[in-house]
Amino acid sequence: MLLVLIVSCQSDESIEFKRYYSAGSLVYQTHCQNCHGAKGEGLSALIPPLTDSIYIKQNLKSLACNIKFGLKGNIVVDGKSFEGTMPAANDLTPIEIAQAITYISNSFGSKQGTITVDEVNTDLGKCSN
Repeated sequence: MLLVLIVSCQSDESIEFKRYYSAGSLVYQTHCQNCHGAKGEGLSALIPPLTDSIYIKQNLKSLACNIKFGLKGNIVVDGKSFEGTMPAANDLTPIEIAQAITYISNSFGSKQGTITVDEVNTDLGKCSN
């Protein structure tokens, strides 16, 4: 009975966030974790961490493009420079990208809320790739 009461008190936004976040965890494990690490720690000087909440917040609108089409060149994360190529994940659908970004942007120190598929579609429409 208590469980029913607790579940019924959750807002639609809270439920949507939990769905995106939990699905995003699986997308992350399958497509991102091998390089960025189980805790978003990256790989030394080769692969940037996802633990820099300032970088995530400042680049939130470009993450969909970076995931879908990859990223080349130099970026600075947590005061460290990273040069290289992140491979494209063009097999991911917009909903999977939204789920992954929701997970990434609410784990490892960030708290950005739900990133919806509509937001991802808008952001993908602005990619310069």
